[in-house]
Amino acid sequence: MPDHDTPTDPAATEARHQAKMQRHKAAVDARIARADQDAGLLLVLTGPGKGKSSSAFGMVARTLGHGGKVGVVQFIKGAIPTGEERFFRRFPDEVEFHVTGEGFTWETQNRARDIARVEAGWAIARGLLQRPDIALVVLDELNIVLAHDYLPVATVLADLAARPAGQHVVVTGRGAPAALLDAAHTVSELKVVKHAFKQGIRAQAGIEY
Repeated sequence: MPDHDTPTDPAATEARHQAKMQRHKAAVDARIARADQDAGLLLVLTGPGKGKSSSAFGMVARTLGHGGKVGVVQFIKGAIPTGEERFFRRFPDEVEFHVTGEGFTWETQNRARDIARVEAGWAIARGLLQRPDIALVVLDELNIVLAHDYLPVATVLADLAARPAGQHVVVTGRGAPAALLDAAHTVSELKVVKHAFKQGIRAQAGIEY
């Protein structure tokens, strides 16, 4: 038996690592080869954790990097101008940015007015979802709208299903309804491990908004 105090042979360690990585590469390459379709994706970013809108706007930047056009509708936000709005409005030819909300529901405290704003926002969203020149549509905080029954889920799903074949859509917000999760190609749920707010730190510009 080998002496456990004897140092591992570096050449043997490297050979085992190389063999393991070759097996891993073969498995990954096989999965990539099987994924041979292109499609307009529906992505849902939900859960109580931070980063849902941040992820969506990362995809906005990626789409612009590939020369695509983007439409954005923000349904709840609006009381405070966000950093992403200020930034992406610099590219009016590439990004159509619509802020239709007036703030969080506990701030507005007017259900009828909230619903009216949502309906106006969805009319804009429906227009974007009918345009083949728009590569990506971001429906920011739409999940909250649906969770509050401000807009019928069936209406949203029908308009999403009727969009151009290659158009991608990202829906954000906590509390995504089950029907939307079922319809989505990709769903990510962000969880809270720790948040600065619970330590008494207010929302920071560039981080939370």
